[in-house]
Amino acid sequence: MLGGAASVQAQAAGAASVQAKVAMCIGCHGIPGYRATFPELHKVPMIGGQNAKYIASALTAYSKGDRKHPTMRGIAQTLSEQDIADISAYYEAQAAAAGAAPVAETLAPAPAQVAELLTKGACASCHGANFSKPIDGSYPKLAGQYADYLYVALKSYQTEGNPVVGRGNAIMAGQVKQFSHAELKALAGYLASVPSELRTVPQSKFR
Repeated sequence: MLGGAASVQAQAAGAASVQAKVAMCIGCHGIPGYRATFPELHKVPMIGGQNAKYIASALTAYSKGDRKHPTMRGIAQTLSEQDIADISAYYEAQAAAAGAAPVAETLAPAPAQVAELLTKGACASCHGANFSKPIDGSYPKLAGQYADYLYVALKSYQTEGNPVVGRGNAIMAGQVKQFSHAELKALAGYLASVPSELRTVPQSKFR
């Protein structure tokens, strides 16, 4: 009995520790539809149900400055490797916690113009079937993500020489530079319409 009680206490302590770590995240990522104003007005991304490996990669990139975003860099630089691992696992598990329905195996064809853009960018070659099953966990699920966020993110890979905006990723930079902003917006709009496991699980930042 004592061993069982100790295990329960350890689990409770672990859960409390993770809740403390995500406390700084929920003010933006725990409010459905919450909007950020930098570098332009857009909804903050849904990270519930996102791949843990991708979240960890993104946080590490913010910490190192490979992803330029003053607020996110300031947060990421306070996190240890274990913090990043715990936060990433927490958000990956939210899809199941929120009762997400499985993503359909088949997808209605994209409009012809968008289909051409998707082929040109070879998007599915990395982001996988229905843009929800990346070939590597360090790549994000794109399906269902907010269109305005996707548009801002895609443009950031085109940005060079800006000290506070931009993302350093040679593969993505090479891909997005093929497209105009209008084409990136069309891609973002379509990807946002695809059924998804991504979600924002409402959480109060005042608990």
